[in-house]
Amino acid sequence: MTEIIETDAGAARITWHRAKKARLVLAVSHGAGGGIEARDLQALAAVLPAHGVTVARVEQPWRVAGKKMAPAPKTLDVGWRGIRPALAEEGLPVISGGRSAGARVACRTAAELGAHAVLALAFPLHPPGKPEKSRAEELLGTGAPTLVVQGGNDPWGRPEEFPEGAYELLEVPYGDHGFAVPKRADISQEQALAIITDGVVRWAVSLV
Repeated sequence: MTEIIETDAGAARITWHRAKKARLVLAVSHGAGGGIEARDLQALAAVLPAHGVTVARVEQPWRVAGKKMAPAPKTLDVGWRGIRPALAEEGLPVISGGRSAGARVACRTAAELGAHAVLALAFPLHPPGKPEKSRAEELLGTGAPTLVVQGGNDPWGRPEEFPEGAYELLEVPYGDHGFAVPKRADISQEQALAIITDGVVRWAVSLV
């Protein structure tokens, strides 16, 4: 089921994957270079409803409008704020999440929107090759239980680069920024996705 939501940044779109007996809602948005068809977002939408978590995959207004370039972070935040009422209608605690740029949005707005928890997939800790331009402050300021899922070979921030903080970090071995693993890796692509879904299920269940 899809739903169009009008926000101050334009029309956003939610694709719902509802659990029969939902206890939580996980709202996840995409990054600046892709949409909700990302492999990790699809995997979570396929697996989590069976564990009592309704998944809402959110397309930011710029994607719905067919634009190829993401707007400034402040505009992304505006779009994310705008879908909050639709999530609240479910009457359940909301996990605010996203991948890459979407993870930054979730982190930046978590406290303001009263997120029950935050799921940061492929958090872009810094631009590739520029570790001095850290975005750790966004991650450390969520004010809510936070799970970071990071590829072991993510050029936007490898797990060992992340600072200590009040969050949990799950590593996907060999994974790049899109959690793709090379054919020479000791794990398959399916196993990599299972690490993500199993880890998120365990973490989400612990929040209830």
